[in-house]
Amino acid sequence: MTDSASHLLSTHISVSYQGKPPVLRNVMLELQRGEILGLVGQSGSGKSTLALAILGLLDGKGARIEGSIEFQGSDLLKTPERDLRKLRGRSLGLVLQSPLSSLNPALKIRTQLREAWRAHANGSRADCEAAIASSLASVSLPADEEFLRRYPSQLSVGQAQRVLIAMTIIHRPALLIADEATSALDVITQSEILALFAKLNRETGMAILYISHDLPSVADICHRIAILHEGEIVELDSTERIFSAPQHPYTRKLIAALPARLGLKLHRVSMATSGL
Repeated sequence: MTDSASHLLSTHISVSYQGKPPVLRNVMLELQRGEILGLVGQSGSGKSTLALAILGLLDGKGARIEGSIEFQGSDLLKTPERDLRKLRGRSLGLVLQSPLSSLNPALKIRTQLREAWRAHANGSRADCEAAIASSLASVSLPADEEFLRRYPSQLSVGQAQRVLIAMTIIHRPALLIADEATSALDVITQSEILALFAKLNRETGMAILYISHDLPSVADICHRIAILHEGEIVELDSTERIFSAPQHPYTRKLIAALPARLGLKLHRVSMATSGL
């Protein structure tokens, strides 16, 4: 994954707000096509700011952005809002932490999936229903009438997160940004969603920027890991090397904070992940 032609996303940005220290400082990332890149940092490190910058959603927040965000050969920072709207949901997908907050509680699941499809596609009702069925199958959910007539409140948190992912991937985006997408889930459901992300990556070639403060979940599925500390990328390497030979003091501190048995398990997981 080193050929520059395979770059899907390349960032070199700084973000600041008037009268405040910079939130991001010269953040340089390259995400390859078909790669799962983990972005790890504690709360307040700037992880979500980077996600919002990529999606072009910082303008209304008074942020000053400098640099470039290259996606599929175009600089998103120079892309008009009308064109960004065409990218969001079609080429760029976002899955957030709380699925029940992201879904509309007043609309049935079928209605929300239809709206996600129609936002970026023209076609017949049959085309739409086929896309919905395919997307639900990809996240291991039923597409029968009983399920589609449910409201979000009638779903478990795990089912709601799968519905949100199904809406996000209904157009098979080139890049899926998962921002703390498993943080609100119990351990078993978290494991299932992580396995789902890995499956989608393998089967569709969808690149994933997996943002988390949780090293264990990152080690499970990521090919490489970037460590974000106080607005800067302090280390970026393969998952195996991050765990076996961390270079930056902050990365070492993160690894050292893990229980010894968990650290050994994660090292073994990272060794296996490096061969994906």
